[in-house]
Amino acid sequence: MYDTPPRKAWLILEDGAVVEGEGFGAGGTAYGELVFNTGMTGYQESLTDPSYHGQVLMFTYPLVGNYGVNEADWESGRVWPRAVVVREWCREPSHRASAMTLDAWLQDEGVPGVSGVDTRALTLRTREKGCLRCFVTDDPDAVEHLRARVASMPSVEADNLAGEASVERAERYGRNDGGSLAGGASWDDGARTVAVIDTGIKRNILRNLARRFNVVRFPWDATPEQVRAVAPDALFLANGPGDPAHPQILERTVPTIGVLSRELPTFGICYGNQLIALACGASTHKMKFGHRGANIPVRTEGAHDVRITSQNHGFAVDADSVAGTGLRIRERCPNDGTVEALEHTVLPVFTTQYHPEAAPGPWDSGHLFDAFLRLVEEVHAGRFEAGRFPDLTGQHDPPVRLVRSAPHADPAARAAPPGGDA
Repeated sequence: MYDTPPRKAWLILEDGAVVEGEGFGAGGTAYGELVFNTGMTGYQESLTDPSYHGQVLMFTYPLVGNYGVNEADWESGRVWPRAVVVREWCREPSHRASAMTLDAWLQDEGVPGVSGVDTRALTLRTREKGCLRCFVTDDPDAVEHLRARVASMPSVEADNLAGEASVERAERYGRNDGGSLAGGASWDDGARTVAVIDTGIKRNILRNLARRFNVVRFPWDATPEQVRAVAPDALFLANGPGDPAHPQILERTVPTIGVLSRELPTFGICYGNQLIALACGASTHKMKFGHRGANIPVRTEGAHDVRITSQNHGFAVDADSVAGTGLRIRERCPNDGTVEALEHTVLPVFTTQYHPEAAPGPWDSGHLFDAFLRLVEEVHAGRFEAGRFPDLTGQHDPPVRLVRSAPHADPAARAAPPGGDA
C-alpha cells in the first residue's frame, strides 16, 4: 500500500472546461475519450476490460476502491483505460481478499487518476454533449497548452484499438469444468471445439466457453484458412474496443466472419454483435454516450420479457439497416431502442450486445452460453431447421415478466411466489 503525496490534477475537456481535482495513481499526462460507468461495484473488472482501451473511465458511484484490488478479478493482464476519474477513492479498503489500494494499483499500472471532482455534473455534461476528448494531467504548466490542443486531437477510434487489444498468436484451452485458463487445460477429445476471434476478449467469457468447449483463441486478423485448420465446430466473436467499421477491421476481420459464419454455428457478444451485423450487410453508428453499467434493461421484441444486463459499448447496430440482411432484431433496450440482440433467419447465428458472462453484472443472461452449446449440438446432429431458431429465453419457468400490481393489492400477496409460501 503506497502513500500518495497530495498533488493537484486537472481534467481538460474539448469543450473548453478545465476541472481541478486531486491526483492519484500514476503521475503524468494521458489523452483519451471521457466515458462514464454507472456500476456500483465491479471497478476492478471494468478497469481490466479491454473494451475500455483508449478511454478515460469515470465512475458515477461516489466511492471507488472500497474493497481494494485482489488477485482474482482481473479480466485481462492489465488496466486498459488511459486514465481514471472518481469522486473519491478509498484509502483504507476493507475486504479479506484485498491486496492493495486502487491508488497503489494504478501506480503499478502507470495509469493516472483524478479525484475530488463532481462526477455527477461531469456525467450530465457527457450525456448532454456526448463523449468528450480530454486530457488528464498533474502538470500545472501544461494545463493551458493542453486546453488549446485537446479539441484538435484525433479521435481515439482512428486507431485499430481492437487489433491492439487482441492476442498476437493463437492460444488453446481445453474444456474443463472449472473453466481454467491457467497454462492451458488439457484438450478434451470428447468436447466440441470453438474458434474465438479475439478483438479484446474478457477472461470470464473465455472461462464460460472453456467450461463447455475446447477453445482456440485467434488474433483479430486470422484468415478463414487459419481457422479452418483447427477443424472447429463453432465460431465465437468477442467484445472489444473501438469502431467496428474501422478500415482495418472491415478489410481483414469482417470478411473472415462473413465466410465462417456461413459454415459454422456462430455466437457474437458486444463488438461481435456489431461485426456480425456488418458481415451480413447492416451498418453501425457511434452512440452519443453509450451504454456502460450493470443495470441496463433489454426487452424481447413483441413480448414483455425483460432482463437486466451488463454492458460496455459506444457503438451500436443501425436498426434501420437490418432489413434485407437475413438478420432480425430479437431484443432492444427499452430506454433508447438500441439493438440488443440479433438472430439470423436461415443460419445458426445469434448475437447479444450485452455481456452474459456477468463480470461485473447480473447473471440474468448466463444461460446463453448453454444455448450456444445446444445450438452447436443441434447443427452437428442435423436437427437445426432454417427459420426455427432455438429458444434463447432464460431458465425461469415461466419466464420472468414485468407485473404491475393493483394499486391496493396486499403486499404480502405480492411478495409470495407462485404456488408456494412466502
